[in-house]
Amino acid sequence: MPPTDSAIQYVRANRDRYLEELKEFLRIPSVSTLSEHKSDMQRAAEWVASQLRSMGMDNVQIMPTAGHPVVYADWRYATGAPTLLIYGHYDVQPVDPVDEWQSGPFGPEIRGENIYARGASDMKGQVHACLKATEAMFKDGKPGINLKYLIEGEEEIGSPNLEPFIVKHLDLLSCDVALNADSSILKPDVPSIVYGLRGLAYFELHVHGPSHDLHSGLFGGAVHNPAQVLCELIAGMHDRDGRITLPGFYDQVRKLSGEVRAELARSPYGEADVLEASGAPQLFGEAGFTANEHLGVRPTLEVNGILSGFTGEGAKTVLPAKAMAKISMRLVPEQDPAEAGDQLRAYLGRHAPASVTWELTELVHGPAIIVERNSDAVRAAAAALKTVFSKDPVFNLQGGSVPIVSMMKTRLGVDSVLLGFGLPDDNLHAPNEKLHLPNYFKGIETYVHFMANMAAGA
Repeated sequence: MPPTDSAIQYVRANRDRYLEELKEFLRIPSVSTLSEHKSDMQRAAEWVASQLRSMGMDNVQIMPTAGHPVVYADWRYATGAPTLLIYGHYDVQPVDPVDEWQSGPFGPEIRGENIYARGASDMKGQVHACLKATEAMFKDGKPGINLKYLIEGEEEIGSPNLEPFIVKHLDLLSCDVALNADSSILKPDVPSIVYGLRGLAYFELHVHGPSHDLHSGLFGGAVHNPAQVLCELIAGMHDRDGRITLPGFYDQVRKLSGEVRAELARSPYGEADVLEASGAPQLFGEAGFTANEHLGVRPTLEVNGILSGFTGEGAKTVLPAKAMAKISMRLVPEQDPAEAGDQLRAYLGRHAPASVTWELTELVHGPAIIVERNSDAVRAAAAALKTVFSKDPVFNLQGGSVPIVSMMKTRLGVDSVLLGFGLPDDNLHAPNEKLHLPNYFKGIETYVHFMANMAAGA
């Protein structure tokens, strides 16, 4: 029996155990942004390290950073074979609003073909699929490639300590290619490979008015309300056609080529799918572009949160002293996140009235990335997907941002294969996050074939 066939048989024979392990992983509330979960973060790192040890990986370490630890492991006995670095993260987003969950966010529940829990799709399920594929390769004998694992605990807060970690451990992390499972496919029966990601620039904007909250009856009309000012500033950041109004924002954005537009138009994931996945009453976007173009190759500016004044139950007639908004931009390859920040500051300088003061703080930034579609590793991934799904994969440009992809390129000099199995309607970062279990199991098998193809030079 060929080695890959026996590894696949092992995967199929152990599905029930895999599912119980995944539930165990999902029960750990590893929310990286909340200090009260620090011990849970350590517990999640130890859980991943235990998995790596049990399957036969060497040099398993829980390595400290200035924040949450990194889990590292390697196996380097395949002489002359390429080295694959597998990246993932064990941290998850907060669960708010809790009352919108149909089941406990850290009490995984299977309903139909999906498992619901925070982190199910983003990305504990994807990490676990990689672990189980590697386990199957070890049970089948020795993997035909050299393997390294880098599983971090800060992706959901922008990976602030990952780049210093990589710089400090360049020799330890050296590889030929990286596998990044923090990705998705278009539909359950439509395999895809993401080859481009937008960049990210994320800011916090504070607007200050009076020195303290005021009685709105005594001071309203004479003192400018910071909440009103903030709303007007935000409203002015787009024109009526959905175009961003920051000065110079589009200067470096290339005109879409006919080839790119034609490829996006051929995608099986279209406007009806976006409507269904979002639950929005209708779509909105910059005039002159399709939904797929909005999602993959056009820059955006979004308000991620607003806070000001009294928001509790009942009434309180207050004129707030301050207002705050979180603002993010998704940037295309030609745009520089630092320049985007300068453009936002220039806009605020032009439009903020003298009746308030303001300050802008950058929280996260990272450039857009394009991956070489014809590399040996991408061909190995495409062949693996075709084997498992019985159809050629679609190449996809994704609107999300994954900072590690650009770090791998700039610091380690390697491309990443973006190969994951989440779905657009998995409710990432929202209540009722889910993972489609048929694709979770297909994902494990795809990773087995991918590693075998890499070993064979596919």
